[in-house]
Amino acid sequence: MSLQASTMMDEILKSHPGSQRDHLIPILQEVQAKLGFLSEDAVVRIGRHMRIPASKIYGVATFYNQFRFTPKGKFHVMLCRGTACHVKGSAKTLETLTKALRIEPGQTTRDGLFSIEVVACLGACALSPAITINGEFFPKVSQTKLAKLLDECRQKAGAVAPAVKVDTTSKSSRRGRTGKMEEKSS
Repeated sequence: MSLQASTMMDEILKSHPGSQRDHLIPILQEVQAKLGFLSEDAVVRIGRHMRIPASKIYGVATFYNQFRFTPKGKFHVMLCRGTACHVKGSAKTLETLTKALRIEPGQTTRDGLFSIEVVACLGACALSPAITINGEFFPKVSQTKLAKLLDECRQKAGAVAPAVKVDTTSKSSRRGRTGKMEEKSS
């Protein structure tokens, strides 16, 4: 834990002297709000402060979707998996996203640029499938649109070309070894 993070932890824990178990979630929320996620060190320090085993704190924190155990990427992608988005293809959007970034939901890319979070609903069912990137809403996200959005994020960050090209061809046709479109047998 960095000195700055350690100082923030000290301040948070000092503001909750003699805390009982009913203060655990507010403390976890405050730590995550200040540090961006719940590190292993933070969980251990909270446990010592509250005289609760770190395993119990981790158990509580993993029960709630609001808590993260890895830092968010510079570009935090939230993908809706609500019913309308599911019907309109959010599973394919998620598959494309995980392949392009080589991470799963809840993870952050090694370079710290991207993180993915799956949410139950973004509240924009008529505009599905939908995602947000750092809180900015993007409706009717196709594979092609997703590839462009990821490239724009990389450009904003000054990163080089994408590590993995997003496959935007249909299931029935793919480029063969010759580079020509070929029908794929099912």
